[in-house]
Amino acid sequence: MIGFDEACGCVAAAARPLGVETVPLDEAWNRVLAETVVADRAAPEAAVSAMDGYAVRDADLRDGLARLKVVGEAFAGQLAYDRPLEPGDCVRIFTGARIPPGADRVVIQEHVRAEAGEAWFEGPLASARHIRAAGSDFRQGDELLPAGVLLTPQALVTAAAAGRASLEVYRRPRVFILSTGDELVEPGAAAAPGAIFESVSFGVAALARAWGAEVVGPVRVGDDLDALRQAAAAALETADVVVATGGASVGARDFSYAMFEPFGVEPLFRKVAIKPGKPVWLGRVGSRFAVGLPGNPAAAMVTARLFLAPLLAGLGGRRPETALEWESHRAAVAAAAGCDRDGFLRASGGEHGARALGAQDSSGQAELGMAGLLIRRRPQAPALAAGDPVEALRF
Repeated sequence: MIGFDEACGCVAAAARPLGVETVPLDEAWNRVLAETVVADRAAPEAAVSAMDGYAVRDADLRDGLARLKVVGEAFAGQLAYDRPLEPGDCVRIFTGARIPPGADRVVIQEHVRAEAGEAWFEGPLASARHIRAAGSDFRQGDELLPAGVLLTPQALVTAAAAGRASLEVYRRPRVFILSTGDELVEPGAAAAPGAIFESVSFGVAALARAWGAEVVGPVRVGDDLDALRQAAAAALETADVVVATGGASVGARDFSYAMFEPFGVEPLFRKVAIKPGKPVWLGRVGSRFAVGLPGNPAAAMVTARLFLAPLLAGLGGRRPETALEWESHRAAVAAAAGCDRDGFLRASGGEHGARALGAQDSSGQAELGMAGLLIRRRPQAPALAAGDPVEALRF
């Protein structure tokens, strides 16, 4: 058994990007950029109006007062009004349209009275000229997005503005989930006495997708070692990471690790000194990874967040450490002293601080829906009083 920080180090050392591929821009959301995005052209390419109004020459306005002839119109996306403005002329202009030669100000339409082909300016002038200079957003050749950035909706806007129709991104890790246990039945199915609705795979699959993975399972298999090994063989053919839920402890039918032994699994760790989730394990199977999560739902979700999330982040092109960014919070309520290992309390966050939820049983499911934080309690940590600082992770 190893400590929590050592286990995190094992994950970080093992989780390396799987490769790159090119995808269309509309499929690049939540992927990790594998190249630098450089602007194909300046934005704007020429000076444009920032408002709807009238393009004028400052020299024609006397303290903002003038009557000018409207000699044309300029619209965004159309050919520019390209004749130089003569003294006494102005151009009706709309947001995004190119500024006519000679104009050095746009007066917004709310400050102008138009009638019979003329524009009456009744001052005073505002300090803003309402002109966006050429290249004021970015210039041709500017680096707009660095490699390694997560492609958020906002980043996709930037990539499109750079003129990119496709992007080189890191490949998504493929995850296969094997749920084990004779007692498990599909949610909504007729349940015999003693049966348990299988819930963990749904949470693990969603977590995997949230951290950039493509989920190609799950499959549910009973506690039969031969059947489990057949399922593991099939999963290893199609996935980069095979996650086995349940059967990770030392019971007579705990086959989570044994199902991978015929395929040469090499353990990175077998147990971690944490609560909940001590039986969690991680191993390599050739170029693949196998992860064993406890069967108890709360323990499974905690260990998935602590170890599977950084593994997937690293395989998908992010730094694994980005999945373990601890925040400083205040404890909303008192808590007992820590035990002999790292403890992780499911908690909710609010204006009064981080509040630990429920009884913290490893099999608990009722409070999971409200758990947005994990509070870390280090080994032998002293008892907490309300208001004390705590380390917390977004759950």
